[in-house]
Amino acid sequence: MLMSPGGRVAKLHYGPNGFRLLAQGDHVVCAVSGERIPLDELRYWSVARQEPYATPEISTRAALAK
Repeated sequence: MLMSPGGRVAKLHYGPNGFRLLAQGDHVVCAVSGERIPLDELRYWSVARQEPYATPEISTRAALAK
């Protein structure tokens, strides 16, 4: 996905099988690394903590840390 530098952060509700868009945007920010994640590349999140993660490694590390 092509993003402009002024892209908008989306607000999402994370579910066990997907997410629901609550506020328009083109990306979310990883809860651990701060990396921008385009919505079409978002694959990892925590339903319990409602947090997105950039990679499976970051997701696992976050799950083990809390």
